[in-house]
Amino acid sequence: MSRRAPALEQTESAGGRDACAPAPPTNTAGPPPGGAAPAPSGVSPVIGTTAPAPSAFDKITPRRYVRYFTFAQDEPFVLESGEALQPVTIAYETYGRLSPARDNAILIAHALTGDSHCARHGPDDPEEGWWEPLVGPGRVFDTDKYFIVCSNVIGGCQGSTGPATVCPVSGRPYGSRFPVVTIGDMVRAQARLTDYLGIDRWLAVAGGSMGGMQVLEWGVRFPHRVRGLIPIAAPARSYPQAIAYNEVGRQAIMADPAWQGGDYYGGPGPVRGLATARMLGMITYQSDASMLRKFGRDIIPSRADRPYTLAKLFEVESYLEYQGKKLVDRFDANSYLYLTRALDLFDVARGYGSLAEALQRIQCPVLVVGVSSDILYPVYQQHEIVSTLRSLGKPVQYAEIDSPHGHDGFLIDFHMMEPPLARFLASLS
Repeated sequence: MSRRAPALEQTESAGGRDACAPAPPTNTAGPPPGGAAPAPSGVSPVIGTTAPAPSAFDKITPRRYVRYFTFAQDEPFVLESGEALQPVTIAYETYGRLSPARDNAILIAHALTGDSHCARHGPDDPEEGWWEPLVGPGRVFDTDKYFIVCSNVIGGCQGSTGPATVCPVSGRPYGSRFPVVTIGDMVRAQARLTDYLGIDRWLAVAGGSMGGMQVLEWGVRFPHRVRGLIPIAAPARSYPQAIAYNEVGRQAIMADPAWQGGDYYGGPGPVRGLATARMLGMITYQSDASMLRKFGRDIIPSRADRPYTLAKLFEVESYLEYQGKKLVDRFDANSYLYLTRALDLFDVARGYGSLAEALQRIQCPVLVVGVSSDILYPVYQQHEIVSTLRSLGKPVQYAEIDSPHGHDGFLIDFHMMEPPLARFLASLS
């Protein structure tokens, strides 16, 4: 059963009030890195550039290996909401080389505050990536063997089109006029990038958390373009508790007077609101056991003799404050709002009648990975995916990481993840 196409008309809803008409392309086309060819004939006109989408976000990390792909100059990219973006830019990085048969490509999808930099590119690239121990020569995602692609999602803030992008019509950042995007929209944009890179079919698509949602969406929406799926610490749909966590984070941002309805670019922006949202997020990414192990009831040494205060007292409070400040230095508050809403809206069965009808579309082996102590997306949510696939007779494996680190286990316990990932990738090859 095919997914219902959204209405094409523009709306006057809160997201996307400023319609952005086509802007003439200003960049020069060129072949992407990694040995891939320019877009094949029959694909919509595309541009490969070394410049990000024009953005008011002043904390885009400069990275020499990032490339940018722009599409939808002539025809708007219609979103599931019925609203549209024009043009659209995706920031991406590649590792390794695409084989002559173009059959060794793996797409890695990032989580909420991740980006295209999943690993370093070599000695001249000092910045470690968020999946550094898994991606590189001789590692699970072996760049001597595979062609790895990782892109920043639309709605993000590290070079891809998002709320900080300057609208080509108004000349102002979209802000809260940016249309709501979904996991499905992210994946359809990735499919455009896939065409540009000349890849007909991914050997595998892998990712954790929001990345795992994208993995499932790939398998359902583009079943003939993937040979293997690896959703990690992700549900088939967002459940009420996860939605509740996200809403509190959004309210913290929007209650900050410096948010200014989303039009804060050029100023400091909702620093306190975003930091508070991140503090809450960091709690959901851990577990009682990990908090106890790391902090116990330890008091900040400078406060040990003066504990009767409302000021920061416990080490766990200091940790949360530090994490909040770190995110503010690299992430856009509006992107946090839009991407958490995309998480909430995710339901891979939407438009198909039921989860079974949606997962019936998957035509390749699946490795589902859960984290035993995950409180954000508990393992029963991965079990739901596995049991549904098994009931349909689909080839599915399940691996559970016995980690005390909670949801963040997929970003910490690499030694536990390596064996099942390696076995699964070997089976696809």
